[in-house]
Amino acid sequence: MKGFQIFRRASTAIRNRATPSKLLIVLTFGAAGGAFLAISDDSPFRSLTAGESGNDGGKKKKLVVLGTGWGGTTFLKNLKTSAYDVHVVSPHNYFTFTPLLPSVTNGTVEARSIVEPIRNIVRNKPYNVEFKEAECYRIDPVNKKVYCRSIQNLGHGENEFALDYDVLVIAMGARVNTFNTPGVEEHAHFLKEVDDAQKLRRSIIDCYERASLPTISEEEKKRIMHFVVVGGGPTGVEYAAELHDFASQDLASLYPSLKDYLKITLLEAGNHILPMFHKKVTDFANEKFQKDQIDVKTGSMVVKVSDKDISTKNRATGQIEAIPYGVVLWSTGIATRPVIAEFMEKIGQAGRRVMAIDEWLKVQGCDDVYALGDCASIAQRKALEDAAAIMKTVDKNNAGAVDVGDFKEFVKDIYERYPQVRKYLEKNKLKNFEALLRNAQGDSQKKIDIEALKKALSEVDSQVSFLPPTAQVASQQGKYLAACFNKAGRCEKKPEGPFRFQENAGRYPFHPFRYTIENPFLFTALLLFTFLVIELTGLSICLVGAGVISYKHSGQFAPLGGEQAAVQFPGDWVSIGHASQGLWYTVYAR
Repeated sequence: MKGFQIFRRASTAIRNRATPSKLLIVLTFGAAGGAFLAISDDSPFRSLTAGESGNDGGKKKKLVVLGTGWGGTTFLKNLKTSAYDVHVVSPHNYFTFTPLLPSVTNGTVEARSIVEPIRNIVRNKPYNVEFKEAECYRIDPVNKKVYCRSIQNLGHGENEFALDYDVLVIAMGARVNTFNTPGVEEHAHFLKEVDDAQKLRRSIIDCYERASLPTISEEEKKRIMHFVVVGGGPTGVEYAAELHDFASQDLASLYPSLKDYLKITLLEAGNHILPMFHKKVTDFANEKFQKDQIDVKTGSMVVKVSDKDISTKNRATGQIEAIPYGVVLWSTGIATRPVIAEFMEKIGQAGRRVMAIDEWLKVQGCDDVYALGDCASIAQRKALEDAAAIMKTVDKNNAGAVDVGDFKEFVKDIYERYPQVRKYLEKNKLKNFEALLRNAQGDSQKKIDIEALKKALSEVDSQVSFLPPTAQVASQQGKYLAACFNKAGRCEKKPEGPFRFQENAGRYPFHPFRYTIENPFLFTALLLFTFLVIELTGLSICLVGAGVISYKHSGQFAPLGGEQAAVQFPGDWVSIGHASQGLWYTVYAR
């Protein structure tokens, strides 16, 4: 893995040296990685504005950050203001590059190559920072305290402590969703942390060693050498592919007598694997796995896991099947952590699947608390709910009705505050907001009243979308939130966000968070890079969708083993094969 370490060192050197060559390399790698960044800033940040220079009556505010995953670490890296004393709490004193965890399990990458100490990350920052290796087990929003427990085995009463906060950033991520399936916690492996990857690797090797013993029967060998992956999403598919490569290329030469006993099964409760990808990617993955003799069982829902068997229920027939296994990896999505679920009850969010935050990443129903990453989801404000407020703002004379042209002054604010409006216009091929109003108006001579506006907005909220719980989203949110903290004082004096329709006065200090393409040039550069690789390798790329860029993310990668991968770019561009694996590697070189 020396090549990867060279990329890492080169990337670090580039970030620390502002030169023209840096720009060129960032464009190349940025394009390969999708070239999409958040281009926004934040909103109700009144708690951040006191003392942007760090002077708030001689006392800095105390900022507590919970978590050192993608969101929390990116936030800390980009925080540049000295207005806070920062306290970081996490059970891990390092950041983990999680996309490479499957490679750690198979020895392709060493664990030390995908972690970075948090103390190194926050070293030489302009703010004061303290790190505490502990787990937060309770958040008290009334008294503004977080209660933590050290992961070290200290004496009685010394393991727990409390921290006051003025501002709290929750970036604790999520836990694996077991769906309360019996036996999963006790017998299945997960792949969320470095420890998980190393434990899984040890279990695989142990299976090979046990199966090599002369006292093991043929039937028992078959069971021990059967590796089951539950979950047909990107992580499950990637691990099944990596395990096949590891077993067929490395372990087969070390344990030649066991190569014919190897069996890998991928279980998916849905109708097909990689459901978030285009059908062409799914079909290619199925063909690749069939060629590699990886058994893909769709429509198979796991109902129980024991120490030697995993029981599945066929969704179509209801038939129960017990499948003997040696190692099982559980990769079926995420669920809310208990500490977050308890906190949600305290702030009136009980019953929600995930914690609700507004478009500025502020936790709804709680002051001075922000959240990002997998532990939270943006609850986009509905345009129809604010129809009366919008009408009141536009109708400056309180006439009860206005001309279509009177909305022109606020159209940009409407687009920014309610992004679903623009999406609705694009989907329905409407030229602009005026066209939407005229459709609702019916008679071109008639003025727009509140009922006409409600009619116009009645269907736009159907275009409200939710961001996926991915590293891309968490990283962009961390960068966005840090930018808002950095310029809070300046933006409070000179707001840059959309008009406050609900208050009918003033503007939000910041633009709301948007997970969008930063620059079309970068997307073009990505395609040029792809075509260059294709030209050199003779491989193919296919366009499987329409030409307009409509995706709001950096694209999706699905490594499929054998140095092949599938890449789905914004705009339904799909690339499959060895060239795509090259793009996958360049993402990690940034």
